[in-house]
Amino acid sequence: MTSPWQQRYDVGIKHEQYVLAELGKRGWDVAPAGQGTLPHALRQALSRTTSALRHFPDILAARAGNVVAIDAKARMPASRSRRYAISRDCLEAGLSFLALYRPIPLYYVFGDLGVTTPAEVIAYRSIAQPHPSGAYYLVDQCRTHPFDEVFGKLLAMTAA
Repeated sequence: MTSPWQQRYDVGIKHEQYVLAELGKRGWDVAPAGQGTLPHALRQALSRTTSALRHFPDILAARAGNVVAIDAKARMPASRSRRYAISRDCLEAGLSFLALYRPIPLYYVFGDLGVTTPAEVIAYRSIAQPHPSGAYYLVDQCRTHPFDEVFGKLLAMTAA
């Protein structure tokens, strides 16, 4: 039986690969970053810390001289709400990333390719219903931006 952490990791890696592919279809040059690039033993050790490195963006992408960072946020298969959960720790790490690596923007991309930013999560926290544990900010699905609006439309495929 796999651990809950391993299950979340597996779901997350699938979602990261999906986002990488979707960005590529829109003309972005992409590279994985963050925990997904580390060996298993380091990922496991890092998962036991409170370091902001746990929440380093999953993807770096560039197009036309612009660089962006993306944190791919997949839901676990049992999650059916119309809200996305972003942990307080993840948001704090995202804000630290922005302060340290400005002017590179950071985007959260969810399973349905909805997009938001750390600043928007902060703005929405005052109107969102908090997670009962207080450990997460919940963002309503209707408050996200369409992926194509943020990263561009699919490029026309040329026939070979």
